[in-house]
Amino acid sequence: MANRNAAKAATEYSTLNRKWDVLQECFEALSGMPKELVFDQDRLLAVDENYGDIIFTREFEQFRLASGFEVYLCRGADPESKGRIEATVKYFKNGFAKNRQFVEIDMWNESFSEWLERTGNAKIHSIIKKVPAEVFEQERLFLKPVPQTIKSYESILTRDVHKNNTIFYKGNRYTLPLGTYQPGRKVTLDIEGDSLKIRDDFDGYLIAEHKISKSKGQLVQNNNHKRDNTKKLDDLQDNLLEKLGSSEDACIFLTQIRYLKSRYARDQFNLMEQTISTHTESTVKKALEYCLMHSLFSAVEFRNAAQYFEANLQIEQEKVSQNPKVTLLKTYMNTKKRPLSEYARFTKGGDSQ
Repeated sequence: MANRNAAKAATEYSTLNRKWDVLQECFEALSGMPKELVFDQDRLLAVDENYGDIIFTREFEQFRLASGFEVYLCRGADPESKGRIEATVKYFKNGFAKNRQFVEIDMWNESFSEWLERTGNAKIHSIIKKVPAEVFEQERLFLKPVPQTIKSYESILTRDVHKNNTIFYKGNRYTLPLGTYQPGRKVTLDIEGDSLKIRDDFDGYLIAEHKISKSKGQLVQNNNHKRDNTKKLDDLQDNLLEKLGSSEDACIFLTQIRYLKSRYARDQFNLMEQTISTHTESTVKKALEYCLMHSLFSAVEFRNAAQYFEANLQIEQEKVSQNPKVTLLKTYMNTKKRPLSEYARFTKGGDSQ
């Protein structure tokens, strides 16, 4: 139990309170930085493998670019790619942490440094038969210089969203809007004075904001979070469908927007309502057809298409107004009228004047 608490405390201290500054201090302690670092998959540094085009978190990407190192991200469910790291962690747990009582982080770090100096890096390695400290002095020559970076002690706090649409923070529960919960979903907490801002862990979208309670065991809630706004959204969708002529295409377009952009459905529908009210019926119809043809289920794309078609129509009208009117010339032929008697005489072989 003590080891578990010690590991938890050390992890919270490094990852939450000190963030990537711990890694920077590691480079400084080694007096150099490697060209490539191997990381296990963790939401603190990587959002998605993205078929090899890894999407890093904003904070880690900024630190990585500032430091100038490359990242080797271990594949999921692939223990062979991180065996050396796991072995190092195992050696630390069994050789150092197992027999020590954690009191506070500074004493822990001081004791760990002493252990490394006399044991971890001083004893002959059982496989390579060399002293790690001596080998590292040779490898240190190949390390890159440590860049000077400004340390930031901003905290990254993440919490799990519970089924009742709440999160825990310092002994209290804080509510989130109805429908926020999804299996495995996490949120990020921003502390600004006495204000707690709860944001989406992926894109930073502000989900809720509360005043931090100084008590314990309290449920801090916003009454709006209890309200089910689905019916109002249904009314807004039906109103838009009617304005679009209640066509099948319009129904498909609105349904897809609500499904694909569920968090922003109200904003999407409001933007569509503004677009419809400021453009002609023919322009709106062209924009809807264009978005459906190209599978652009977005009110922003719908607005852009409407603006494009409206602008083209205005350009054509300006060209017509600037050009002179075209007058069609008619050619008139004056023919000599003859009496029918002359045609009769002509058919009988007579001469005609």
